[in-house]
Amino acid sequence: MRFSIQKHEAIDLHYVLRLEVGDQIRSWAVPRGPSPDPRVKRLAIPVEESCALDFEGIYPPGSTDKIIVWDTGEYTPFELDGEPMSVEESLSEGKLEFTLHGQKLQGGFQLLRIDDPDERWLLMKNSDEKATSRRNPVVSQPLSVVSGRDVSEVKE
Repeated sequence: MRFSIQKHEAIDLHYVLRLEVGDQIRSWAVPRGPSPDPRVKRLAIPVEESCALDFEGIYPPGSTDKIIVWDTGEYTPFELDGEPMSVEESLSEGKLEFTLHGQKLQGGFQLLRIDDPDERWLLMKNSDEKATSRRNPVVSQPLSVVSGRDVSEVKE
């Protein structure tokens, strides 16, 4: 299954994690961006599906919101007894564990629903061989993996 993390310059700069789930895209706004450090928990707020996984440009049309594909690749849900766990079932239970095979982010991550009436989640890196506190790709790798542009360079 495919995933993307889009960098979205709107009123506030934020990132949007998008996961392909069946024939749908499930999306979470991650205000501070993802981290490869397992000690760091990032707020993830569900948002409506808006644009394609690989979209770069101005969205919605006529606005000033700029979007680039910050990272993309495949993801696989964790397995239980040798079988991949159902993404929909895991999300409905409030915990999805998955492995990212991206260009900037790799390894195990999890989305954990906070006991909160506003349906907020935490995005966290699992402690594995890809975990590191020495690198912050949000800062050190700001450009699109598709076009090589910075989000500020997006034009209509």
